[in-house]
Amino acid sequence: MSITRRDFLATSAVAAVGGTLARPALARILQGQPAQAVFTPIRRNVGFFTMRGGTIGYLMDPAAVVVVDSQFPPEGKACLDGLNERSKGRGVDFLINTHHHGDHTGGNISFRGAAKKVVAHVKADEHMRQPPGAQAPTDQLYPDTTFTETWNAEVGGERVRARHYGRAHTSGDAVITFERANVAHMGDLMFNQRHPVVDRAAGATLRGWMTVLDRAVADHANDTIYIYGHANTGLPVTGSSADLVGFRNYLGAVLAFVEAQVKAGRSREEVLAMRDPLKGFESYGRFGQANPRDVLTCAYEEVTS
Repeated sequence: MSITRRDFLATSAVAAVGGTLARPALARILQGQPAQAVFTPIRRNVGFFTMRGGTIGYLMDPAAVVVVDSQFPPEGKACLDGLNERSKGRGVDFLINTHHHGDHTGGNISFRGAAKKVVAHVKADEHMRQPPGAQAPTDQLYPDTTFTETWNAEVGGERVRARHYGRAHTSGDAVITFERANVAHMGDLMFNQRHPVVDRAAGATLRGWMTVLDRAVADHANDTIYIYGHANTGLPVTGSSADLVGFRNYLGAVLAFVEAQVKAGRSREEVLAMRDPLKGFESYGRFGQANPRDVLTCAYEEVTS
């Protein structure tokens, strides 16, 4: 999981005031040391990998290896090396991308020659090959298997399903579910108490995102464990449907706030200049500087379109 400049400055300030570093991970961040590769099991051979970038999910049982997302090239290699060590080099049956953003797909290239199949939603594949408003990577491992609504496979002792619920964070997001383990990787459909990236150029919609979260919760069991793409500093990247409902309510509160500001006659510049935390969602922190993928920018454009 990446650390933003805002998060870095915030944790630096806390360390200066407190005069001590209680956690080794925080100490590494403040000392500029590289992030550590960490494999965390969840249940039934499914777990998650963290280092730098969006959280990677994995299945590793005696008969199969599946990887969900790939972070950046060095981190993707670290993940693959760790999986090969643990699985005695059996390779990767499926590499599945939840969407196209570089902190989730940049490491695909590290799986070249190791991943037998690369799977993604058809729009994610399209955006990987031609990112909206950006240059495509000069060298990349692209999906060879795409789907529009649902894809599934029996892999080892697990059944893996990818499902697209509609436009949300982008137009190509998919939730990857390990059905027997009852674990679902949300990709960037879920930011745990952290202001999200909203990629309108790639088809994002906040209202659609709310609907997608409702559909995802309804489509899974009450005790499903969800893996999140990102989390605010110090918060977990796994949790329950209550977190998804809370994030859905946050998105609704952002839209309601912006709608109220527009009705009050405030200009775009005034709305996007907001920095104070959103009332009722203070744990998300202050809003950052407005940019094309900032949640306030996208909420304003959606409200006024």
